[in-house]
Amino acid sequence: MNDNRVHMENTGTHQDNSKKISISRIMIAAPSSGSGKTLITCGLLNLLKKKGLKPASFKCGPDFIDPMFHTKVLGTRSRNLDTFFTDPDTTRGLLARNAKDADLAVLEGVMGYFDGMGIDSSRAGASDLASVTDTPVLLIVPAKGVSRSVLPLIRGFLDFQEKPCIRGLILNRVSAGLYPRMKEMIEREAGVPVVGYVPVVKDCALESRHLGLLMPDEIASFQDRLDRLADVLDGTLDLEQILKIAGSAPALTVREGNAEKYSAVNWGKVRIGLAKDEAFCFFYADNLDLLREMGAELVPFSPIHDACLPDNLDGLMLHGGYPELYGKELGENASMRESVRRAVTGGLPTLAECGGFLYLHRQLTDLEGNAWPMAGVFPESAYYTGRLTRFGYVTLTGGTMFGRDVGEIRSHEFHYYESEDPGSTFLARKPVGNRSWRCVRSTDTLYAGFPHLYFYANPGTAEAFIERCAEYHANRNL
Repeated sequence: MNDNRVHMENTGTHQDNSKKISISRIMIAAPSSGSGKTLITCGLLNLLKKKGLKPASFKCGPDFIDPMFHTKVLGTRSRNLDTFFTDPDTTRGLLARNAKDADLAVLEGVMGYFDGMGIDSSRAGASDLASVTDTPVLLIVPAKGVSRSVLPLIRGFLDFQEKPCIRGLILNRVSAGLYPRMKEMIEREAGVPVVGYVPVVKDCALESRHLGLLMPDEIASFQDRLDRLADVLDGTLDLEQILKIAGSAPALTVREGNAEKYSAVNWGKVRIGLAKDEAFCFFYADNLDLLREMGAELVPFSPIHDACLPDNLDGLMLHGGYPELYGKELGENASMRESVRRAVTGGLPTLAECGGFLYLHRQLTDLEGNAWPMAGVFPESAYYTGRLTRFGYVTLTGGTMFGRDVGEIRSHEFHYYESEDPGSTFLARKPVGNRSWRCVRSTDTLYAGFPHLYFYANPGTAEAFIERCAEYHANRNL
């Protein structure tokens, strides 16, 4: 299937450098959050894998946890696609690039299908991504406790589309006995195919916590749950019809853009320590790939389990995650805390986002109110607020990234914790409305703050970081 479905053809002039790329693809979307998108997406991915196909998976929007579930199913890193962060050409290019070796791409939507970055806008939502990438959509329809009442819901979603991407429906939480009559009624009166249903499957729910779903490794017998779900879906989904819909997706027009220009630049080999364990686990895979393309060797280490930083580093990355759940373990690893403190205060180029930013504080108060010592780069404390302090997309302006003015930086915040001093280098402004605030501590060798960066939103951020790492490397070897 792969040889037939993925095909590249030069179609543009030398100047526009465009290609037509054919990729089978489908999006799983729903009317609202909590409709079972992640569970059904994972079940479908597992079923495709069991059928001998090789799917690639993507998550719409700035989400770190749902891609972990996709990755757990497939064994390969899932990717994010986000139309707030990237222009249409870059978005299509990232989809094509990361699906090039796959039989088909499966995209998981975000929130409700038409929900976007504001109450008056669908931009950056699932419908926007489907439109930009011309991806056929399977809409999950909640069907428990209703029959004919699903029709106005379905018709409303079909009529509201500016671009007709919804190509099929999956009825969720419906019985095997009722399904054939529901399918016939919907197809007759709504004119859209119903490609299967999902019954109530016991012991397959995905539990949540304050930042979202529990992570896959925390869910007991996660793979067993997915295997049971795949077995159920094998009998309730019309996989042949789903693959036919996916195969009907038009070829993508992809043009070389700013991201390719930056990824082609290589500053020479630099070693960057990458904090990676239970506490620090929120990564954009495309960020890491871009750094590698620019010449970085990423060296994983654990602030929980290792005694000190790896040797001969030229840079340090402390991403987000759940340091608040591992305050005791992080606090008791005094040698690592001291190793990080000496490195950062000594000028090692460091990028610390959200949870990584919290780790650089003097202390962190956990959910039970216990205060644990952290790396101590900053003298202030960080504490739990009990609510989302700042949430969603922001644009950062007015500051410098590792001493360089890289222009506006599109990013996002999502945290229940606050710092006694969150920084003031940048002005963060919401893309919708008038809300803004100061944030981030930025110097020539440090970016530390709550906003998460997606490098393809502004590849100059990655360039500024790795260039500083290269300078550190050169000076270290004098």
